[in-house]
Formats: sequence, C-alpha cells, structure tokens
Amino acid sequence: MSDTREYVSRPDELGNIHISEEVLAVIAAAAALEVGGVGSLAANLGPELAELLGGKKNLAKGIHISVEEESVRVDVALLIKYGFTIPDVARAVQEAVYSAIENTSGLTVECVNVQVSGITFEREHKKG
Repeated sequence: MSDTREYVSRPDELGNIHISEEVLAVIAAAAALEVGGVGSLAANLGPELAELLGGKKNLAKGIHISVEEESVRVDVALLIKYGFTIPDVARAVQEAVYSAIENTSGLTVECVNVQVSGITFEREHKKG
C-alpha cells in the first residue's frame, strides 16, 4: 500500500474537515484547462513520477498532488496548442492552479510544477 494519504485533514472549531486529494487534482485540472493555449492534460507524468505513484494511474489525468500537513505540491503535465508561447502558457497554468487550490481549499500551495509533454495541432476540417 502506498504511503501517500488519500485525504487532507484540517482541524476546525466544529470538528475536522477532510478534503480528498482527488478533489484537489480535479480543481487543478479544471484551472489548467481554462488557460488559453492549453490543448489538454497529458496522461503521462514521466517515469520518475510513475515510479513514485507505484505504477498506479494518477487521480486526474496529467495531475499529481502531494500533501505534507497543510502544504500542497502540484505536478501538471500538459500539451500546449501550436502557436502559443510555451513559457507564457506554463506560467499562466502555474498561477491559475495556485490560485484555484488556495482559494477553494484554504491550503497553502508550496509549488506548481508544469511539464510540457507535447504540442497539439488543430485538425483541418475536410470539405466534402
């Protein structure tokens, strides 16, 4: 069994709040996909992260969340649309994911690492 937690727990004055890591991954994925120039999330985060995940499929395609206490680390693998500037899109993804997770969960985001795994091209529509 993996030693990563499936829930992030926060004490509250009325009890405890548990946030699923999958929920954080979905929030990160939604924020990344809203950025102009992002073609899609990539299924593969690379061999290093696949090994860390124990060969399991990641919770949200292209997103890996790791949490220590109330600090979140996010790894995003994505494909960028052809014609967009890679560093600009990657930076916008970092900012969007950072803001989305901090604003919705109240957790501190330690870092957002972006891996650009490829480029997507618009398909030409066949006339016919």
